[in-house]
Amino acid sequence: MATTVANELPPDVRMMNATALAIIVLAGTVLLAAGAAWFARQPVFAFRSIRLEGEVTRNSAATIRANAAPRLAGNYFTLDLQAARRAFESVPWVRHAVIQRVFPNRLVVKMEEHHPVAVWKGDEGNDRLVNSHGEVFEANLGDVDEDNLPEFAGSDDAAAAAVLAMYRQLRPVLMPLDLTPTRVAVSDRGSWRVELDNGAEVELGRGSQEEVVARVARFVRTVTQVAARQRRSWDHADLRHADGYALRMKGPVAPVVAASEPNE
Repeated sequence: MATTVANELPPDVRMMNATALAIIVLAGTVLLAAGAAWFARQPVFAFRSIRLEGEVTRNSAATIRANAAPRLAGNYFTLDLQAARRAFESVPWVRHAVIQRVFPNRLVVKMEEHHPVAVWKGDEGNDRLVNSHGEVFEANLGDVDEDNLPEFAGSDDAAAAAVLAMYRQLRPVLMPLDLTPTRVAVSDRGSWRVELDNGAEVELGRGSQEEVVARVARFVRTVTQVAARQRRSWDHADLRHADGYALRMKGPVAPVVAASEPNE
């Protein structure tokens, strides 16, 4: 039977050859890794330009670059994309950033800005803003172009999305009275309170969004008739009653009027 030359070699020689081959492969791998590392560190791959795309209206491109660029570490090969995203999102008014590397030395950043819809009055005491996604964010209120933003209030920032949803539901419901919410607040126990643009206040009570909105809709359908019978306008309503609501009327005498929706 024919045998290979390798099989005719003594075991110790075969072991030595295998060890030598492994050392050569390891050395080659190390050299390749070192070469790749040297190649990746070449100045040609250092970022030379940052192009901003998307929404850039609240800040100038120069301002965004000046704020974010010092926090960018690395080049085309070594840049941490998540850290770069956080660097741009730390700039005031920037809500979201998508980072894309363009070979060999360019960075493209697609921006999404915050769109303020309300002023947030949290328990911390400092005024912030709520964006169209119901997120609380920090910004200079003096930079807000939108006039007459409503106020939202809650026990913590997590409540902002629920308050925004309630605000959006209440606006069309109150439209028949030609009234608009200027402040919507929810307590830590889930009790809702609304202030209107005519100065009136409405206690909405607790419950799901659907329950509270239905309560307001019943109130809107009857309050004009109730106020007309009293021949005066109202400045406070309490909708926390099971079978109706209570009104406080304007004027030197302020009777409390309980009302329930008439049978149809």
